[in-house]
Amino acid sequence: MYAVIFCGGKQQKVSEGDVVSVDLLDAQAGTDIELDKVLLISDGTNIKVGAPYLAGAKVTAKVLGAHGGEKVKIVKFRRRKHSQKVTGHRQWYTDLQITGINQ
Repeated sequence: MYAVIFCGGKQQKVSEGDVVSVDLLDAQAGTDIELDKVLLISDGTNIKVGAPYLAGAKVTAKVLGAHGGEKVKIVKFRRRKHSQKVTGHRQWYTDLQITGINQ
């Protein structure tokens, strides 16, 4: 059984027992959360598709913690102008362990 959820502006395919990284959520490590924006649920033979979300469907997950992603360097350079600017960005993610899919 798997589901497609919408979390943090992105869609992810999850199944029970998976560990996924989503954009940073305001939740403490060790707590359980419910994700109610479920786009699709499939149990192998039956597929339910929402428009845009399935009513009453929920995915439960346990928050494992947060971590930073790879550091990205942004360089703005203007040739022949003696101008250069270097900045960086690091996106933070929350790790979730999927504990259940409810239809």
